Amino acid sequence: MRGGLEYSAMDKGKSNVCIQREERDMARTVKCGLIQCANALDTGESIQEIRDANLQRHIPFIEEAASKGVQILCFQELFTGPYFCPSQDPRWYELAEPIPDGPTIQLMSEYAARHSMVIVAPIYEKAMRGVYYNSAAVLDADGRYLGRYRKKHIPQVAGFWEKFFFKPGNEGYPVFDTAYARVGVYICYDRHFPEGARALGLNGAEIVFNPSATVAGLSRYLWKLEQPAHAVANGYFMGNINRVGTEMPWNIGKFYGTSYFCDPRGQTIAEAGEDGDELVMADLDLDLIDEVRNTWQFYRDRRPETYENLVKLLP
Repeated sequence: MRGGLEYSAMDKGKSNVCIQREERDMARTVKCGLIQCANALDTGESIQEIRDANLQRHIPFIEEAASKGVQILCFQELFTGPYFCPSQDPRWYELAEPIPDGPTIQLMSEYAARHSMVIVAPIYEKAMRGVYYNSAAVLDADGRYLGRYRKKHIPQVAGFWEKFFFKPGNEGYPVFDTAYARVGVYICYDRHFPEGARALGLNGAEIVFNPSATVAGLSRYLWKLEQPAHAVANGYFMGNINRVGTEMPWNIGKFYGTSYFCDPRGQTIAEAGEDGDELVMADLDLDLIDEVRNTWQFYRDRRPETYENLVKLLP
């Protein structure tokens, strides 16, 4: 017996992930989790110590998620370190790692396989010498690397000097066919741009994760406005992750947590607090996607032939 279903001898030759996908297509409720954490170590320590400390801070939450049956788990933006973009200090280039061959993704692959859990791991990616991206690797429930998303929209304003650290993403808006659901990723500042959110829906996403690092201030009110709007406009679930705490020496403001899931109706179905490390979980009924899309026929009624000016270069 697996998941309450009997398996015949024919199933013995199938991989676990193939069986999980069959279960996925029959049982459409998926338990998902988000981890919000404070930076684990003083930013003056060595990069390796900072990376190791942040990994160790997340591991108990990975184990807790596994013990509670979480099937898909996502971490916050740049989860192996602080949000270092208030600086323009090249020492932070040392935090970048290759995807998928760097130590963090290799370690997360082991945890994914151990717990039959899909893991979305947002890290600082080193593509080659001197070329870096703000990325997220997606690992299937058997630990296989499915691919990555590279953040498309890169801000360059006071306190968020991201163009100093990141090249804009160049690999489109992929959707990953995991063991439990079809998953997309949209990172932090991306959420201000509806075009990519739409592209993820058109590419088949059922759940979109938005790992972020956002502080109290000008955009706080948008945190509970934009992602539910994307969920409604595109008929999918969203999981939105924010870190917590105040990071010195930059002190650009308080990372206010409140990581949350919202459904295709835009309703918040689970939410973390503003302070403290936390695992937030929700059961996502993927059949609700069909119910909502059959009510609000946004994909049927789109008029892409009238949108040509949206993709023209304007001054």
